Amino acid sequence: MSLKYAVLAALLEGEASGYELSKVFDVSLANFWASTPQQLYRELERLAQDGLIEARVVRQERRPDKRMFTLTGAGRADLGSFAAAPPRRPTAIRDELLIKIQAMDGVDPDATRALVEEREAWARAKLARYRRVRERLLAGRSEEEYLRETDRVGPYLTLMGGIGFEEENLRWCERVLTVLKQRSPLG
Repeated sequence: MSLKYAVLAALLEGEASGYELSKVFDVSLANFWASTPQQLYRELERLAQDGLIEARVVRQERRPDKRMFTLTGAGRADLGSFAAAPPRRPTAIRDELLIKIQAMDGVDPDATRALVEEREAWARAKLARYRRVRERLLAGRSEEEYLRETDRVGPYLTLMGGIGFEEENLRWCERVLTVLKQRSPLG
């Protein structure tokens, strides 16, 4: 999959500037598709050239003009075809920390512990951010009410996938730290 479809999916929420889209990537899409702002802006240019999105310039006083992007009919059709097609292959984990854990025997256990603690802190922060987004989406409603009333459930369901992913990261980190502590000569 390319960044193309992540951008098109983000624009289902409505018109957005490149800056707004980068924030959407940080908050809601980062749990399954990461992108730098530079990659995002290059992709927006390609999508506009391909006629999958349209851009309009909004003049601003005291600030540079900004471009607002929306999906075109062709963009919606392309995204619909993508969404209906089966994924090319199952997800595979590619995580440098797992290679480091695989190779940890004979390495200073404190170094390994520090790496896992860093991952644990990162997962906790990301999980807290995802839970804030969830609360904002629910806006005081139960999950059942939200899912019954909302126009689009996709963003919520992918958010729930991100929450589950980070919860599992935390469980794994806690287990690794427990094993490291048990194997330590100081116990």
